Parts: sequence; structure tokens; C-alpha cells
Amino acid sequence: METKAYFVNLPVSPKKARFYLPAIKKLKPAESLEFLMYENTDASEILYKAIKSAISSARQTLKVEDNLLKFKLLSVEQGQKLKRYRPGSRGNAKPINRRMSHIKIILEASKSVKSVRKIEASKLKIEKTKK
Repeated sequence: METKAYFVNLPVSPKKARFYLPAIKKLKPAESLEFLMYENTDASEILYKAIKSAISSARQTLKVEDNLLKFKLLSVEQGQKLKRYRPGSRGNAKPINRRMSHIKIILEASKSVKSVRKIEASKLKIEKTKK
């Protein structure tokens, strides 16, 4: 069971956002939020919000706790470019590209909660019968 979250045209360059991917992919999504909370860059704030949103949507659709989720795919892709110009020397125009990025997050549940609930229910029945 998996959920997909795709965030489009986020105002951070892909190069700056990709800097955090190797460290975050190793962690669980809940742990990656703790890691990103203490980073002090725009890219980390945007990644924090994106992962938090993906976790909350996975919680709603899969009915799963945060600690059972893990990253199946986490990628940052090139988005649109806003082309701007600044005045340069001798009347030339110097180009500025304001890059945007797309973040794709796929979360999967490692265990099914329904099976865990069934086991807990069966334990309760056993305990009630013993008393």
C-alpha cells in the first residue's frame, strides 16, 4: 500500500533541494522531519512542509501510524524557469534564471494496520477467556 504526493513549482532550485536527499532517504519520514526542523535553509523548510503533507495524506488514506511509513521514492526534478534580466555593462542585459522544482514523494506502509488490529483483538479474546 502506497500513497503519492507530487508538489509542483516550489520556489527553490533543484540543486539546493537535492542536497538533503541522501541524508533524508535513509531515515523514516517522521525522523526526516526532525532532521529538517533543525536545518536553517529555505530548501529544508520547503522539504519539511512537503514531507509533512505527504505523511498526513498517507495517514488519512492508508489509516497508518507515522512510524510504519517509509520512503519508496523521493525525488526532486527541474520545474519551470522564470527568465529575468538585469542591466549589465555597455548596455547589455545579464540573464537571471529563477529555477523552480517539483518534488515527488511516494510513501509505503511497511505493515498493514488491519492485521495488527486483528492480532490485538485475538489477544483480548484470549485474555478474557483466561479470566
